[in-house]
Amino acid sequence: MYRAIAANKRNTIIIILGFIALLGGLAYAWGVYSGNGSSVIPIILFVIGYTVFQYFASSSIAIAMSGAVPIEKADNPRLWRTVENIAIAQGMTMPKVYIIPDDAPNAFATGRNPDKAVVAATSGLLAIMDDNELEGVMAHEMGHVKNYDILVSTIVFGLISAIGILADFAMRMAFWSNMGRRRDDNGFGIALLLVGVVGSIIAFLIGPLISAAVSRQREYLADATSAEITRHPAGLASALQKLGEYGRPMRRKSSAMAHMYIADPMKPGMVERLFSTHPPIPKRIERLQEIGTKF
Repeated sequence: MYRAIAANKRNTIIIILGFIALLGGLAYAWGVYSGNGSSVIPIILFVIGYTVFQYFASSSIAIAMSGAVPIEKADNPRLWRTVENIAIAQGMTMPKVYIIPDDAPNAFATGRNPDKAVVAATSGLLAIMDDNELEGVMAHEMGHVKNYDILVSTIVFGLISAIGILADFAMRMAFWSNMGRRRDDNGFGIALLLVGVVGSIIAFLIGPLISAAVSRQREYLADATSAEITRHPAGLASALQKLGEYGRPMRRKSSAMAHMYIADPMKPGMVERLFSTHPPIPKRIERLQEIGTKF
C-alpha cells in the first residue's frame, strides 16, 4: 500500500512535467510559425497558474457542482460515525462530511491532501445501504484519501482543463487572425490553428483516455484498501452490486467529476465506455470476492 501511495505521488510529478513539456513544444511551434518565440513563457505560466488554482479550489468546485451540503454529527450520526471510526482506526485526519440530496446512490472524495479531504455520500446511498455496505463504501472513499488518489485526480483534471481552454482560445484567435490578414502573411494564423487542433485532440481525446485508464486502476486500489480497512470485502461487494443494479443517473451529473465517484454517475452507453473512469462492477466484485478468501 505504501508503494501505491509513493507511486501516486511520483505519477503526479511525472504528469505535471509531461504536460508542461508537451505544452512547451506546442508553444515552440507557435513561436516558429508566428515569429513570436516569447509566446512560450505566457502559455506555460497560464497552465501552471490554472493547475495551481485547481489544486486549491478543487474541493469547493466539486462540492458546488454536486450540490453537496455539509453536515455535523447531529445531522446524520450514522454517516458521521462511520467516517469517524474509519479515520480513527487508520490514524487519519477526520475529513469534512457532506450529503448530496440525490436519490441515485453514490459517493465521492476530494481534496488536495489527507488533511484537507472531503467525503460525500448521496441521500440515495444512505437509504439503500446497510451498515456493512455503508462502511465498505466510505472505506473505499477514505482509501482514495489515504492513497493520495485525490491529488492525482485534481492535477490531471486541472491540466486537461487548461489545455482545453488554450485550444479553444487558439482556435478562436486563428479564425479572427485569418479574417484580418493577407494570404501571404498568415503564419500566425496557421500556428494558432495548429496549437488549437493538437490541443483539442489532447484535451478531448487523448487526455480523457489516459485519465480514464489511470482512474480505473485507482478504483481497483481503493476497493482493495476498503477490504484492508474493514476486513470485510463482502460489504463493499454487496454495495457495488446495489450500485450496479440502480439504472438511473444522478440528477446533477457531470463528466468533469465522474472519476471522483465510486460508481459512474453518467450511466454510459457502449461508445462512452471507452472513456469510462470506472472498471466494470462485476470485475470489481470478482476481485473483492478473491480478496475475501485471503482473510
